[in-house]
Amino acid sequence: MAKTGAAPADDVLARVFRDEAARLTGSVVRLIGDFGVAEEIVGDTLVIAIERWRRDGIPARPGAWLTTTAKRRAIDRLRRDATYARKLADIDRDGESVPDEGDDRLRLMFTCCHPALAANARVALTLQAVLGFTTSDIANSFVASEAAIAQRLSRARRKITEARIAYRMPADDELPERLASVLAVLYLAFNEGYMSSRPAAPFRRDLAEDAAWLAEELASLMPREAEPLGLLALMRLNLARSSARFDAAGRIVLLRDQERSRWDRRAISSAIALLERAGAMGRPGPYQVQAAIAACHAEAETWDLTDWVQVVLLYDVLMSMTPTPIVRLNRAIALREIAGPEAALAEVEALAGEIDGYHLFHATRAELLRETGDPETARLAEAAALDLTRNEAERSLLEGRLLSM
Repeated sequence: MAKTGAAPADDVLARVFRDEAARLTGSVVRLIGDFGVAEEIVGDTLVIAIERWRRDGIPARPGAWLTTTAKRRAIDRLRRDATYARKLADIDRDGESVPDEGDDRLRLMFTCCHPALAANARVALTLQAVLGFTTSDIANSFVASEAAIAQRLSRARRKITEARIAYRMPADDELPERLASVLAVLYLAFNEGYMSSRPAAPFRRDLAEDAAWLAEELASLMPREAEPLGLLALMRLNLARSSARFDAAGRIVLLRDQERSRWDRRAISSAIALLERAGAMGRPGPYQVQAAIAACHAEAETWDLTDWVQVVLLYDVLMSMTPTPIVRLNRAIALREIAGPEAALAEVEALAGEIDGYHLFHATRAELLRETGDPETARLAEAAALDLTRNEAERSLLEGRLLSM
């Protein structure tokens, strides 16, 4: 076994397990189709890892080691249980399962998004079991505490086990009631990739593109549904400008300052065509509206030439569908361009207490406070935003603002 060094300290083991356990559980669930059994196998695997890694050191590829060990234990479990005999035929000579990856992950997503679970629990569980999000990742996505998310996940897993929820693709008439949660999972996964909460990776392109690929699979699975197309259009519009989002030093470049000639115009045109397909179905939804907002930005030659009136109107529509504090914050940012910073600041100040744990609330407030002539309060807001983000590209931007004040 290739080792990274001497026997690791417990805090190093804990960090590795934190990053790998959620992904490992999803991998085992996809293999055997039972959450309760999967968690037992993962627990056993981690115990084995503790014993061996303390003695021999952490392997060079800890994730692969854990996956191989867990799959071997899963195969042993399947062999002992005659009811799983059929599944053994899907395991090749190397112990790897060989399902269709896209269909398999979508099946697990729809399983986790069972209506027996609370809506937020469905999304959190799916992010962990299917996409390998850590509890910290999920907490950042929900703007919630890790303790609250851990409790939510525990309840969801217990509910699936106790209710014996089947690991299967729902029947056609069951899909609509689960679709909203599956879309939310893909949306949050894309956002985490597009602007990561992890310090070492400001932009996790692989995660963002994976979420877009799964959205495309979902749109193919449900071709008569408009919102998967809207979400896919939104993702592709954002990815189309990814090459202009960071400067040579890795610092984030805000939308208004991006070099628009670097945007992928072909991808933008393709995404807008998807949005038009969705619109032709006559069933508008929040992802289509967000994609329409992104299209307004993508089609504008400059920041100043953006159709801000249209953007604010679209945010009004979005507010009628999903009246969340985040949507209200984004609307206030757009409102600044047509009504001035004072009007926008009044909208932002009204959100105090609702999203105090969201760094962009404080960053937006700081910018508006500077524009309205209150630099001291702006500095405090900027510092609060800096304390709340771990993304290095965002931190560099905020630190630069603080130094210039």
